[in-house]
Amino acid sequence: MPDSARLHLPFVAAAQAQKHITVNEALARVDAMVQVTAESRTLQSPPLVVSEGETYLIPAGGVNDWQDHDGEVTSFLNGAWAFFQPLPGWEIWVSDEFRRLTFTGDTWIDNAVALSKNQAAMHADIVEIDHVFTGGTFEQTGFVIPSHTSVWGVTGRVLQPITGDLSDWSLGVDGSATRYGDGLGLGAGSWLRGLTGQPVTYYSASRLDLTANGGSFTGGSVRLAIHLMRFDLPLGD
Repeated sequence: MPDSARLHLPFVAAAQAQKHITVNEALARVDAMVQVTAESRTLQSPPLVVSEGETYLIPAGGVNDWQDHDGEVTSFLNGAWAFFQPLPGWEIWVSDEFRRLTFTGDTWIDNAVALSKNQAAMHADIVEIDHVFTGGTFEQTGFVIPSHTSVWGVTGRVLQPITGDLSDWSLGVDGSATRYGDGLGLGAGSWLRGLTGQPVTYYSASRLDLTANGGSFTGGSVRLAIHLMRFDLPLGD
């Protein structure tokens, strides 16, 4: 008897003995593919230690038991790998990236809030970093704001008390030292929510500037999250 068209669930045949085996196999596949959570999308080889129901998105170059299954979703069911060909519109949560993917029929798009039929996309993203203060009146992060993105705001929380002879601190970017906050707190748990009245677009990768007001930093750490939108072009003919 043929399987179901979409998830290839086994059907129970007429007068079949041990019907529970077929039913349980179908239920296991439904359990794996409804509200799918994948452990990773970067492993090319199956993990040596795996638990029942563990699921992965196989990247290009799959080997061993995953050979010839590039781009498929696989779940460890009943002691073996079951494979699923994704269909347009499928969504998967990738645990090790904390990221949601949508399948277009050709590729997986991450954190998309809107897609066109030609795969133009709007992405809502958050870039999160922990900055450790090393000392001085002024510090910069790495290039944490990606190029050609529109930033709506920056939020943050002090993880370890910010020390030094400063009164407070400011957060901004080159040309606007207080764009995302001024008079910010020093104690552990202090927070910031720096919103811009209109999204600010950055056309090249940019840093965040942290300025000590009235003195210098000597230590501490802060967690910063950049809330942004990015945009993909449509495909050509």
